[in-house]
Amino acid sequence: MTAPLTILGTGMAGIQLARQVRARDAARPITLITADSGDDYSKPMLSTGFAKGLPPARLASRDALALADSLDAVVRTHTRVTAIDPIARRLALGPETLPYSELVLATGAAPVAPFTIPPGLDRRVFSINDLDDYRAFHAALERLARPARVGIIGSGLVGCEYANDLVAGGHGVTLIAPEPTPLARLLPDTLGDALSDAFHEAGIVLETGHTLAALGDAGDQVMLTLDDERTLEADLVLVATGLIPRTGLAEAAGLAVGPEGVLTDRYLATSSPSIHALGDVACVDGVNAMYVQPLQVGAKALAATLTGTPTPVTYGPWPILVKTPLLPVVALPPGQSPSRWRIEGEGRDWSALAEDENGRMIGFALTGACVRRKVELARAAPALLI
Repeated sequence: MTAPLTILGTGMAGIQLARQVRARDAARPITLITADSGDDYSKPMLSTGFAKGLPPARLASRDALALADSLDAVVRTHTRVTAIDPIARRLALGPETLPYSELVLATGAAPVAPFTIPPGLDRRVFSINDLDDYRAFHAALERLARPARVGIIGSGLVGCEYANDLVAGGHGVTLIAPEPTPLARLLPDTLGDALSDAFHEAGIVLETGHTLAALGDAGDQVMLTLDDERTLEADLVLVATGLIPRTGLAEAAGLAVGPEGVLTDRYLATSSPSIHALGDVACVDGVNAMYVQPLQVGAKALAATLTGTPTPVTYGPWPILVKTPLLPVVALPPGQSPSRWRIEGEGRDWSALAEDENGRMIGFALTGACVRRKVELARAAPALLI
C-alpha cells in the first residue's frame, strides 16, 4: 500500500494536486485539511462575479462533501493546523495530533495591509482572497440593498480586476494607489495611462499617486484620509495591497523559508524529508510565480513525483491575462529590469517590448487590439524557469 498523503489547503493548488494524484493512483489514501469551508471553486472567477451578479453559491462547483466524494478522499474543513513536527511526522490541530507520512504544504498566500484597520470596521473593510472572503463581501453589498460606493486600496492585478468588476456590476469605485498609473508592475506608463483613461470613462475615480493615511468610522460610512489630508467616504473598502506566502507553519517547523515563500528545489521538495510545497506558498528554485499556469504545472509534476516518477518543474513564458474588459491587458513581466521598453501604438492599442542591453526581448505588455500578439510574442520570450 502506498504511503498516505496529507495536503494542507483546499485552494486550487491542493485540489489540483489531489486530482492529479488520484488520476495516477486510485487507491492511495488522501487527506486534505483546510481552515475554510473546503468548497471547490475557481479562484480567478472571484473577480468576475459582481459584474455577472453571481451569488457565492454559483461560484462553487461542489461543496466539501461532494469534493471528498469525487476524490475518494477525506476533507477536513474549518480545521486549523497549529504546528508541524517534521521529526515525529505529526501535525498539531489544537489539542489533537495527527500523524502524516508524506505532507504537502499548499497553504497559499495571505493578503497584507500596510496600514492599521481600526476595530469596529471589520464589517466594512475587506480583502478577497478566497470564496469565504467573497461571501463576506457579497453579504455586505446585499445588506446595503443599493449600489455601493467602494474604495479600493491598491491598483495592482487584484485591485484593477475588482474595480472593473464592481463598476460593471453597477457600483461606484474609487481606486487609491501610490503609483502614478494602474498595474504599474506590469505596464509601462504609456500603457498604464491607456488603462487609466478606460477606467475614467467607466466612472472609476482614480486617486493615483496617493497613499492611504488612515481609516476611520464615519457612522454608516468609512472615512479614508489620504496622504494629502483630503478625506473620502465609502460604504465599503476593499484592500488589495498584495499577498505574502503563508510560511508561518513551515518556519516554526524549521523548514527553510524566505520572503518569497517556502524554499523548494525543482521537485518541490522542502528542506525537510517527506514535506513538499506547492502553489503560492512555494518558492521554486528562487521563483515564486503566483499565477494559475505555474500552479497547474507544479501540481502535475508533483503528482508524478509523489507516485513514483520524479519530475522536475519547469515554467514556460506564460503571459498574464488581466481581467479588465474595459481595456484588455496581457503582460509577460520581465524577470529582470529591462534596459528599455520599445513602445508602439496609438489610442488604447499599445504594444511594449521589454529589452535587455543586447536588444533581446525579455518580456512584453499589450493593451487593446494589440493583445492578439500574445501568442506570437510568448513564443519568442524566455521561459520563466527552464
